Amino acid sequence: MNLRRPNASAATGTFNRSRSVVPMSGLCADCLDGCRGGCETWLASFRGREVLYPGPFGEITAGADKDYPIDYSHLSIQGYAVGAVGLPEGVEVGPDTALFPDVDTLTEYGWSKKVKMQLPIFTGALGSTEIARKNWEHFAIGAAITGITLVCGENVCGIDPGLERDGKGLVAKSPEMDRRINIYKKFYDGFGEILVQMNVEDTRLGVAEYVSSKHNLETIELKWGQGAKCIGGEIKVKTLERALELKKRGYVVSPDPTLPEIQAAFKSGAIKEFERHSRLGFVTYDGFMAEIDRLRDLGFKRITLKTGAYSMVELAMALRYGSEAKLDLITIDGAPGGTGMSPWPMMNEWGIPTFYLQALAVEFANRLAGRGMRVPDLAMAGGFSTEDGVYKALAMGSPYFKAVCMGRALMIPGMVGKNIQDWLAKGDLPKNVSKFGSKPEEIFVAYEELKAKYGNDFKDIPLGAVALYTYGQKFKTGLQQLMAGSRNFRLSTISRDDLMSLTEEAALVSGIPYVMEARREEAESILDAVKP
Repeated sequence: MNLRRPNASAATGTFNRSRSVVPMSGLCADCLDGCRGGCETWLASFRGREVLYPGPFGEITAGADKDYPIDYSHLSIQGYAVGAVGLPEGVEVGPDTALFPDVDTLTEYGWSKKVKMQLPIFTGALGSTEIARKNWEHFAIGAAITGITLVCGENVCGIDPGLERDGKGLVAKSPEMDRRINIYKKFYDGFGEILVQMNVEDTRLGVAEYVSSKHNLETIELKWGQGAKCIGGEIKVKTLERALELKKRGYVVSPDPTLPEIQAAFKSGAIKEFERHSRLGFVTYDGFMAEIDRLRDLGFKRITLKTGAYSMVELAMALRYGSEAKLDLITIDGAPGGTGMSPWPMMNEWGIPTFYLQALAVEFANRLAGRGMRVPDLAMAGGFSTEDGVYKALAMGSPYFKAVCMGRALMIPGMVGKNIQDWLAKGDLPKNVSKFGSKPEEIFVAYEELKAKYGNDFKDIPLGAVALYTYGQKFKTGLQQLMAGSRNFRLSTISRDDLMSLTEEAALVSGIPYVMEARREEAESILDAVKP
């Protein structure tokens, strides 16, 4: 059984001609001389490297579709008919006090200076991809009014067309970074924060110095990687001039725009775009700790780390180094990640999947705690979109995991709201939207709530942000219901005991008891009692 269907995907715009496909290769069983397309092998025969990437760039986000043997659907949430934990002190437990709308979904992270969020979710890194740039206003304001953290990803300064550098080559001015930070800050109300990520190029450009001195940001995030790929970030550019500019700034640009033959191919129309790649990072203990000290000397009060679906060695490094460095948050991103642009084969075929990676993280965190070491607050990422998955991740990762980082699931509302705004302006609402109404206040259930809260400032909130907030309210209500059903009225009371494994393999990997054994001793003690 193949866990995915290779050689054809909507993400790469490819398909099989035949209904009979060889499971291992993804090639048609009857490959025909004269076929007009178009599997990946067929398309790669004349478009080459272009077929590695989902597309069209800047218009889609893509999520790998490999079907791993175990995921969070192999866990189920325990429900109880008695009890309630996490209610305010002094409140008598009973049906009139244990009400699901009163469940507290507030979470916090940080070593000593905590950041509170209204929900245990935050955005994935929205960096230098076009999809992030053109939708930033919707994402940033939406995150701010929802009360969650927003992650501004890598390379934003490095690709800024308005970038100005000083005599040392460091960032002196970045209008795009300024825009992104200022948009979030305008509606920030004390919950969450904006994190700016740094990779190799960002460090060399002096991004940390810039956002600290100009914007007085309290937190910076170091990036080792993500679940979508094990190489640096990529974008595409469509002009030779832009490709040459980015290469001059120190990026890896492919194909090399300085070569005469590549320039000729671009002018003839064969090459239509260039890829900009970030460099691979190289982590050492001494280098990492020195960088932490440097960032603290710059004035940052919190330092976080984003790491990807690397081997368990890198996971151990992240947790051990993070403990010694007193990091405020470590986000662990499992395979198969979603992306604005990553190589499609890599997205599907590299890295430790999210479920397995979190199981390892819990094992390693317990090992460090057993040695008397404090484990930094953790967040999980990699394929989450709904409140049940988040509940399971928080429970399985208890007590270390405080939140879940969500990429595409928090981008979609922003794009949906933006598109509804455009459709309304054009008078072209799709039927599946117009059935709810023809005005924003009829379509968005949270519209009037936000209008009342923000008053005159509401006019500056785009519908993409309204949509993200609306999605957040659905998420909150669904999470409150699951928590109330398991009798947890605060996030901090959720534990691994609130889960059961539906398969023996999931139990073996996660350590969560198999459904036929979970809480068996308690059940049997009731059955065997002399008198209930």
